[in-house]
Amino acid sequence: MRQVVLDTETTGIDPQKGHRIIEIGCVELIDRKLTGNHFHVYINPERVVEEEAIKIHGITNDFLIDKPVFAQVCDDFIEFIKGAQLVIHNAPFDVGHMDAEFSRMKPFPGLTSDFSTVLDTLQLAREMRPGQKNNLDALCRAYDVDNSSRELHGALLDAEILADVYLMMTGGQRALNLSENKKSASGVAGEIQHQAIENRPQLKVLRASADEEVLHQQRLDKVKEEGGRCLWLDS
Repeated sequence: MRQVVLDTETTGIDPQKGHRIIEIGCVELIDRKLTGNHFHVYINPERVVEEEAIKIHGITNDFLIDKPVFAQVCDDFIEFIKGAQLVIHNAPFDVGHMDAEFSRMKPFPGLTSDFSTVLDTLQLAREMRPGQKNNLDALCRAYDVDNSSRELHGALLDAEILADVYLMMTGGQRALNLSENKKSASGVAGEIQHQAIENRPQLKVLRASADEEVLHQQRLDKVKEEGGRCLWLDS
């Protein structure tokens, strides 16, 4: 199963008011394993980025001046997500902006639903954790995922963190496969690549202390004295 964990940054909240995508970050999972294959690009939105948005992601108008426009990255982006299940936190936001960008293309390539299915991890988290905060930072705390490098929002970094959160939410990551075939799928001028996947600290393994092991053994002995069985010791 191929999944693409995706995040975007934008000039503002509402694509119906002309707001545009300025950054796309995607990481690939195959059979629940990170492959190291990713798509990342900054985009010139051909409009001003709102100050409130800059406070969130730190991407300025000056930084975006020499970046490609969406039409220049559209084909590569579609090729990367085609046939995959997209894993997105608060999917209506990102998909709404993506569909608005696709709708501007001539010829019209189709909508997100024409290329991919979508799994909304915010909806999934609300089902699993009703009544609790389920933004990405809250989920990192709940599932012990390191997000210490997340001072500002960034599409690729957030996609990497979301991949970790999603795997922990749905049963843990079975294996990490940063394959020798690692590559970027974009190759578009003006992009900035990050390799935070490789540098993420490993999850801590907590082992029992000597005193805890003694107490554990005493408990097992008591179970036996009372006629009980420890099945894992019988094998």
